[in-house]
Amino acid sequence: MQAPAPVGAMKSMNRGFSIARTEAVRAPEPLPPRYYHDEGRDKFDAPAENAFKLVREEPVSTFSLDVDTASYAFVRASLNRNVMPQPGSVRPEEMVNYFRYDYARPVSKDVPFSNAVSVFPSPFTAGRKIVRIGVRGYDLRAATRPRANLVFLVDTSGSMHEPNKLPLVKQALSMLLDTLDERDRVAIVTYAGNAGVPLAPTPASDKARIRAVLNHLEAGGSTAGAEGIRQAYALAEQSFDPHGVNRVMLATDGDFNVGITSTAELKGYVERERGKGVFLSVLGFGMGNYNDAMMQTLAQNGNGAAAYIDTLGEARKVLVDEASGTLFPIAKDVKIQVEFNPATVAEYRLIGYETRMLNRDDFDNDKVDAGDVGAGQTVTALYEIVPVGGPRAIPALRYQRPAARAVAGGSEYGYVKIRYKLPKSDVSRLIATPIDHRAEAPSFETAPQDARFATAVAAFAELLKGGKYSGRLTYDDVLRVANGARGEDAYG
Repeated sequence: MQAPAPVGAMKSMNRGFSIARTEAVRAPEPLPPRYYHDEGRDKFDAPAENAFKLVREEPVSTFSLDVDTASYAFVRASLNRNVMPQPGSVRPEEMVNYFRYDYARPVSKDVPFSNAVSVFPSPFTAGRKIVRIGVRGYDLRAATRPRANLVFLVDTSGSMHEPNKLPLVKQALSMLLDTLDERDRVAIVTYAGNAGVPLAPTPASDKARIRAVLNHLEAGGSTAGAEGIRQAYALAEQSFDPHGVNRVMLATDGDFNVGITSTAELKGYVERERGKGVFLSVLGFGMGNYNDAMMQTLAQNGNGAAAYIDTLGEARKVLVDEASGTLFPIAKDVKIQVEFNPATVAEYRLIGYETRMLNRDDFDNDKVDAGDVGAGQTVTALYEIVPVGGPRAIPALRYQRPAARAVAGGSEYGYVKIRYKLPKSDVSRLIATPIDHRAEAPSFETAPQDARFATAVAAFAELLKGGKYSGRLTYDDVLRVANGARGEDAYG
């Protein structure tokens, strides 16, 4: 059994490292019938970890990209309180994607991605290798970004009274306001028992008026979250900008304890509103009754990201330093499909992305929703692979068929395909890249610096989840690798 993670381990990785560095008003749909749910403690879904798969049986892996970072910030907040995080709160892909990586900049918003693929020996299991797939979104210049039509949907229920909840929400949204200008519009909706509209859509240049409304928000009452969501969508649609970004920004602890608390019903509601062009992003606050499961579902189905804000520093990172990525997508419905070569790879497992897995035929189906990537965001996915002849994770069967012959050249471990749509298009485009072992780093120490750091973060996450696939890996091993690959701290 692994020893608990020392708080220092988390603190050594607790900042963002930069490696290198008018349409007519449309009425929203009516909400489903309400039912009641008692308050509980922090709520997390805990899907089973991705297991190793045999390439000869299942050569194709398909998933949606994920730019959420909520897991990392929540885990850090737990460890800083000397509390081990719930395993369900640890999502390796969100831990890895909390950090920015030095991928090449795309040169055009018409081809809004650069992609990088690298292979290197695993530092933790001899004979296995890590495949890193990296994507970077096109950076929008401030002068050319779309207009923003934003509705701040603020939970003002009694559970938000704590200092790390509503008071922090008001400071965080005030920071976001500083990134907006006269092109943008802001409205504020609150919910506690009943939904209210303290601020109708207002030019973002009227900062004094908007801040005055924010500063007068107070917590009290039960949480009629669904009613607030309905009102927020109605306001967003009243000031809908067909050439801009229309987004509801929900700030809450997720404790929808009165009204519609069914995750499935709210999921269907935000999906339908998404189809009208209004997206939903979620900012989570606080601990004790934090409903991560609800917020993840809302963000994933509302074409938005989920972030967790526990400090002013985290608020600045998410809403100021990374504001373009948080608000302005450069591509939507971004999917990755990897086909592994059975002549060179015996087994593989995708690290994380359990809540983002897709069926094989979903990749080419433009009707299947997937994650969005914001301006300038970097996204990373890691596979652990077992080369043919390497130490197997799955025991061989007595009557198994021999490994298939390679269809393409034996120099390839596999083939990566990325499918995406431009923000205003419903037709997908394709980027493809081989995973060529001739470009493989001969040792872990010679692998790209940011690839080594990402591997350490993923390993740290897996230990926190219980270490099912960690072997003899220890927290000291992770710290050694992370400290050896640590780059510039852009947020320190």
